[in-house]
Amino acid sequence: MFISDNNGFDWQFISWYFHHFLGRNPLGHSSTNLGSLYKGKPKDCFANFKHLRKTKHTDHPVDDALGNAEALHMQRELGLKIRSE
Repeated sequence: MFISDNNGFDWQFISWYFHHFLGRNPLGHSSTNLGSLYKGKPKDCFANFKHLRKTKHTDHPVDDALGNAEALHMQRELGLKIRSE
């Protein structure tokens, strides 16, 4: 499953590259928004995950991906079950 801060925007690029270079998308056809994932656990529509980033959000793809990966570690503190292979 693809998880991103802006999955509607990011997914199209990731999916195209996988299909173009691998001929398939190993992530399947599902994606989840990182902000929505964070808001769901405390059941708070105003909760914000961005304080969990260590890397500054610069709109550079690598910096943003690192920050999102850092924020995704919230799964441990929140007890979310995210399967990784």
